[in-house]
Amino acid sequence: MADLWQSAMDHAVSVARKAGEVVREALQVDRKVMTKSSSVDLVTQTDQKVEKLIIQSVQEKFPSHRFIGEESVAAGERCVLTNEPTWIIDPIDGTTNFVHAFPFVAVSIGFCVNKQVEFGVVYSCLEDKMFTARRGKGSFCNGEPLQVSDQKDIKQAIIATEFGSSRDPEVVDHIFSSLRNIVSIPVHGVRGAGTAAINMCLVASGCVEAYYEIGIHVWDVAAGSLIVSEAGGVLMDVEGGQMDMMSRRIVAANSKIIAERIVKEISVFSPLRDDAPPDGHH
Repeated sequence: MADLWQSAMDHAVSVARKAGEVVREALQVDRKVMTKSSSVDLVTQTDQKVEKLIIQSVQEKFPSHRFIGEESVAAGERCVLTNEPTWIIDPIDGTTNFVHAFPFVAVSIGFCVNKQVEFGVVYSCLEDKMFTARRGKGSFCNGEPLQVSDQKDIKQAIIATEFGSSRDPEVVDHIFSSLRNIVSIPVHGVRGAGTAAINMCLVASGCVEAYYEIGIHVWDVAAGSLIVSEAGGVLMDVEGGQMDMMSRRIVAANSKIIAERIVKEISVFSPLRDDAPPDGHH
């Protein structure tokens, strides 16, 4: 099976590169028309165009494989992970960055078999950085091996997180409460690239010690989670315990020590799961 997944991964890398070209082109061509009225349309168009490009190209090569894509789910498809080979796709991770041409925009492709990520590809389009990981084979950026930071002292750490897209006052309170706790440890600094996938690649690259967030989706973290663990990092739920990709909660860190220290400070809440039934009950 290994070589079969290798050809799937090679395909993912080449299609991610093509998708990146579409994203860069959209920024160049449409930047001029990105006024308030059209930026949202442009995002949807580019998002849908990129997801379609990826899915169609994969379907030609692997007709029996399944897909979970951000745009497909937005269009009403169920978000269910089975044991079948499944491609989990975020065509543009960092949509808000994209609208503002803030330079961190990623194409994220994770590939699961038996509910386990077998490879992950995150292409940071504007930096032209291709992050890749195969289960058991390590993580790479543009072919160079990645290794998490060996900093075990949280006070010497940089932590990545995001404010998320919810403006519900209760959610915002949780987010700031966690942030305040973590800043006050004190840590060296808090950063956020504006995309979960790239934040996880920063953990894998060793430039931040950890990333945590509540409210992300499975397509934001599927690829990145493997890139972190293959670079020697750990994944955890925000209450400790195992990370569940459908729970919309994650801590990705260089070590258990740092991850557990962060878990202590997080003000926990539970967004509706990605795999929740369509009537919206937990």
